[in-house]
Amino acid sequence: MELLDKLSWRYAAKAMNGEKIPQEKVDRIIEAARLAPTSSGLQPFEIYVVTNQEVKEKIRPVAWNQSVITDCSHLLVFVAWDTYTEDRINKMFDLTNDIRGFKNEGWENYRQMLLSNYPQKDAEENFNHAAKQAYIAFSQAIVAAAFEGVDSTPIEGFTPAAVDEILGLREKGLRSVVLLPIGYRDTEKDWLVNLVKVRKSKEDLVTLID
Repeated sequence: MELLDKLSWRYAAKAMNGEKIPQEKVDRIIEAARLAPTSSGLQPFEIYVVTNQEVKEKIRPVAWNQSVITDCSHLLVFVAWDTYTEDRINKMFDLTNDIRGFKNEGWENYRQMLLSNYPQKDAEENFNHAAKQAYIAFSQAIVAAAFEGVDSTPIEGFTPAAVDEILGLREKGLRSVVLLPIGYRDTEKDWLVNLVKVRKSKEDLVTLID
């Protein structure tokens, strides 16, 4: 019930007050995103944590001039691989083997299956797949923030190419996917703060097939 209470409390804050989040809370939010499940365990994304105010000021105009970009405590930018490569796939499989301390035939066969599949696909198709994995982590960060009593504002309204240029992503083989300012709501400036949360009913959302 505590988690559901926190999720009922959260909403997409439209104004933040600039107050800084304690680092231990930020660390737990990031860790929740790191622990998110991803397809084949490849984790084809990274998280850029922006606290530099000048960088936030550069991003704000290309994010529909939303004030939370500059008034948040931390701006999380979820970025995805621009494509899948043999090197990227091998790196994650090798990491798994190193951490577990052994090789598994089935796991190595699965590696070869991915190597014969993903790198040959169109780069845009691969990016779209990787971006979906970033969204899973993004969602977990939102839940973790709510659990920590921290506000967040999911933002898709921005120009990815501009953010990519500001953060120097393309030369690293990365592309921006979605933004998540985290901080604390400004109750005096946020028009949404006192409005009732609206969601579909369970009956409209869930179809039971038994």
